[in-house]
Amino acid sequence: MENQNNNSKLKSIIILLAVLLVGSLIYIFKLTSDAKTLETTVSTVKSEKEDVMKDLAELKSTYDAAIAENTTMSDELIAERDKVVKLMSELKNAKGDNASLRKYKDQYKSMEAKMKNLMQEVEVLKKENQQLTANLDSTKVVLDDSKKYNQVLVGQNEELAKTVEKGSKLSLTNLKTAAYKVKSSGKEIATDKASRADMLKINFTIAENKIAKSGDKTYYVQVIDSKNNVLGDKATISFGETSLTYSFTTTVKYENKTVEVSEQLPGKDFQKGTYFVNVFDKGELVSKSSFSLR
Repeated sequence: MENQNNNSKLKSIIILLAVLLVGSLIYIFKLTSDAKTLETTVSTVKSEKEDVMKDLAELKSTYDAAIAENTTMSDELIAERDKVVKLMSELKNAKGDNASLRKYKDQYKSMEAKMKNLMQEVEVLKKENQQLTANLDSTKVVLDDSKKYNQVLVGQNEELAKTVEKGSKLSLTNLKTAAYKVKSSGKEIATDKASRADMLKINFTIAENKIAKSGDKTYYVQVIDSKNNVLGDKATISFGETSLTYSFTTTVKYENKTVEVSEQLPGKDFQKGTYFVNVFDKGELVSKSSFSLR
């Protein structure tokens, strides 16, 4: 009887130990599983955090490149670049949780959209600057001539000599240009359509000047189309340090009286837009006008 009681107690102890062992194994398995899940979550958040940091770094590089071009938008670009740098600093020190990371992702998307808008504005400014540069190049000869002319005036010592020199120069007026379609019969029909034009007619008047020097006078006529191309001969001549590309020359016998000058410039495939006509006396611009073809 006593042995049976001992056996029962032993069995109870064994069963209890077995239950405890199973419970321990289940607890250990749960801890291991939770640890792996946590490790996976931390790894995923870390990877996504690195991706957002990389995206922000690329955003900063885009702003740095745009700022280096020194446009009129530099201040606004610098301000947005500084916001990106600040967000990178905050992200670096942020807690590695999904809620925090989601906030930084949303801020990055907003900054990216802002950057795209600013880059479009920068491109518009770049194109406008390129067009401005092209226009400045086309008038360089005029600016160079004006500079040279001013230097000559400053260098002169006697006011009387300056007055006589200025008064003896010939004055050109009524500079006009029109496009024509020339029929096979030779008849000229005025037109303002580029597709119909095959000749330009340039007219101007040399005013009477009693103190000017008489004799043959040669003028250089420059016609520039809407694409900044010089039409006609496209010949280049130098006057000291200044060079001039012109369309044609016209020589007039001047005898101190008013003279009407009319010249023709044949051509084809005229461009639509505004044309500029400049008349030079050697390197000096003495008259200018413009007209348009549609």
